[in-house]
Amino acid sequence: MTYTANKDRYRDMKYNRVGNSGLLLPAISLGLWHNFGGVDTYENGRAMLHKAFDLGITHFDLANNYGPPPGSAEEMFGKIMKTEFAPYRDEMVISTKAGYHMWDGPYGEWGSKKYLIASLDQSLKRMGLDYVDVFYSHRPDPNTPLEETMGALDQIVRQGKALYVGISSYDAVQTAEAVKILNDLGTPLLIHQPSYSMFNRWIEDGLQDVLSENGVGSIAFCPLEQGLLTNKYISGIPSDSRAAKANTFLDKDRVTDQVLNRVRHLNELAVERGQNLAQMSLAWVLREGRVTSALIGASKVSQIEENVAAINNLEFTAEELARIEEILKN
Repeated sequence: MTYTANKDRYRDMKYNRVGNSGLLLPAISLGLWHNFGGVDTYENGRAMLHKAFDLGITHFDLANNYGPPPGSAEEMFGKIMKTEFAPYRDEMVISTKAGYHMWDGPYGEWGSKKYLIASLDQSLKRMGLDYVDVFYSHRPDPNTPLEETMGALDQIVRQGKALYVGISSYDAVQTAEAVKILNDLGTPLLIHQPSYSMFNRWIEDGLQDVLSENGVGSIAFCPLEQGLLTNKYISGIPSDSRAAKANTFLDKDRVTDQVLNRVRHLNELAVERGQNLAQMSLAWVLREGRVTSALIGASKVSQIEENVAAINNLEFTAEELARIEEILKN
């Protein structure tokens, strides 16, 4: 079946400028961390990608090791690009990353030039692309000089393999150093991808200020805390949830009575706002314009539709923000 994109796909989505750059990102972006790998149902992944683009999500975020198995999310996305998304390539922002373990031996992870450039070459082959729009250093490397890692990002742009570069999970000091190195090289840092949610606010302790002062955008991953900031856990841990499964990033030990009590009170406020908890959680991450885009994951089409609806109410009153702070403290 030939895919034809929704002609009204740009009507409702909100697009935000990335720092001081010329690039715009949708307020809601789609990440392929889970549910798009070789162990997952291809048709479900295909349907989610179609729905996302039809709703105005132009940014698709990947990494070399997304799957499982590693690399399979890029392969899946590459198949969709070739068979159905090819006419829309120039309407899309496609990103990938390297930094975590991808292949055996001493050159298969971290931040060396050897690894980063080889990994991107592999990613481009898997996706069938000539270039990605954004390439990230996925994590800081404590044993490689930052000048080497940033130098690799600069070289990748000069080779035409990426239009922009980003970093992920770098702290405020590391980010400030990366900004300076890249500015000196002539390839400005476009964007930072940190984890950020109502339950995980580490970026407020200096990192957001560094980004604002240097005109760098940000895209928050895990804004829903692996589903914890949704309605899923209000009544406990469902048997089909991430917290109930082995080998996931959401440990059921985190789902304590205290956490569930906060979730319930936050949900009450969301209902008062005419939203569900996931929608309010996304709106909160995007409040005040300090975050460019919230990066969602999904396991079914309805979740994408639900999350995109968050943009219908992004404003908070001072009283609502104060109530959220009180809930999170108690």
